[in-house]
Amino acid sequence: MNNNKRSIWKDKAFEVFAISCTLGTLLVLALLLFIIAYKGITHINWTFLSSLPSRHVEKTGIYTAIAGMVSVLFVTILISFPIGIGAGIYLEEFVNKKNKTAKILEINIINLAGVPSIIYGIVGLELFVRLSGWGNSILAGAFTLSLLILPIVIVATREAIKSVPNSLREASLAMGATPWQTIKNIIIPSAYGGILTGMILSISRTIGETAPLIVVGALVYVPFLPEGLMDQYTVLPIQIFNWISRPQQSYISLAAAGIIILLSITFLLNGLAIYLRNRWYKKMH
Repeated sequence: MNNNKRSIWKDKAFEVFAISCTLGTLLVLALLLFIIAYKGITHINWTFLSSLPSRHVEKTGIYTAIAGMVSVLFVTILISFPIGIGAGIYLEEFVNKKNKTAKILEINIINLAGVPSIIYGIVGLELFVRLSGWGNSILAGAFTLSLLILPIVIVATREAIKSVPNSLREASLAMGATPWQTIKNIIIPSAYGGILTGMILSISRTIGETAPLIVVGALVYVPFLPEGLMDQYTVLPIQIFNWISRPQQSYISLAAAGIIILLSITFLLNGLAIYLRNRWYKKMH
């Protein structure tokens, strides 16, 4: 009886501790968001969104940072999503699960999803900036970010495919469909919501990355719009980093405004991913 009481008290104490830590974290986060909003909300206007960077605080904006971020993201999506989704389908549907090579490959893909992003920046610096001769261009940055999110896309695709009931596969094959027809007409449509959710979450992670892009040579000050894949560029997180590094208080307020824009985009993408996941779950059940 005493042991049971002690166990109950330990469980309650752990529960109270976990709740306290969670509430404390939420309070700190709320305080940080309040400070950022208080400092930066007054700077968010059309001029801030549509102006080029300037050495004059009242004239500077994030137009080139937004354009560079969109350009890098677009190329990253074109590179990583077809490869990642194709690899996920191949590993889940065509590879023998009992094969040792397949098991090693699966473990390595999962491990790569947890590798610090700056490591991918170092790899991108050597492969795409130096060996390929692309320099600090949009193409080099996009390929580096593609390496970063490929494991995430592959894992998300595999998990979405795993959730498709085997009865659907068996029914399709029993009707005379080939394995590829089954994947095309049954598996992919059924797993579409999960795959799309993984894609959106990988994009939301890419938006906030700074370290790998700094390593591969993204600029902190770009007073022009990129016109091609080999042009130099900057992105919003690096622009924010540049403003925070300056001693003037006015630039801190500009950085806060940039953080609000970046957080808004990230929250929007995460909210879209949650909505699509819930909609897909209801459709599947």
